[in-house]
Amino acid sequence: MDTDAVTLERHVAARPATVFSFLTEDDKWLAWMGEDGEFTFEPGGAYRTTVRRDAVAAGRFLAIERPARIVFSWGWAEGDEAVPPGSSTVEITLEAVDEGTRLRLTHRGLPSPDACAAHAEAWTHYVRRLVTWAEGSDPGPDDWT
Repeated sequence: MDTDAVTLERHVAARPATVFSFLTEDDKWLAWMGEDGEFTFEPGGAYRTTVRRDAVAAGRFLAIERPARIVFSWGWAEGDEAVPPGSSTVEITLEAVDEGTRLRLTHRGLPSPDACAAHAEAWTHYVRRLVTWAEGSDPGPDDWT
C-alpha cells in the first residue's frame, strides 16, 4: 500500500472521450477545477492554474494518451510550500465500462499523511465536479473558490 499516494475511483455515465475532453481543454478543465489558468496540453507542456484564490498549482504534462490516460506533475506554486511544483505526480486513467467510464485518479509522491489527507479531500471535491460536468449537468459555482 502506498503511504505517499491518494487514489480515487469513480464511475462516470459518459464515454471516455467525453471525460477526456474535461482533462485536455482549457475551458472544460476550468469548469470543474480552477478560477483561471494557462495550459499547454502536450507531453512536456506546462500548466499553471489558480485552483482557488489562495492556491496556485503548477506542473507539466508528462503523458497524454487519448482518450485513456493523462499524467502530469503537480505542486503548489503558491499556497503550500510542502508540495512544490513538480514534486508529485497525478495519473488519471479512463476505462470504457458498461454504461460509461471508470475514472481512476492516483496522486503519488505526497510528502506526508497530512498532505495525503488534504489532497484526498480536494480531489474528492473536484472529481465530483468533473463527473457532474462530464455527465451533462452543471454542478454550479465552486463553493471552494
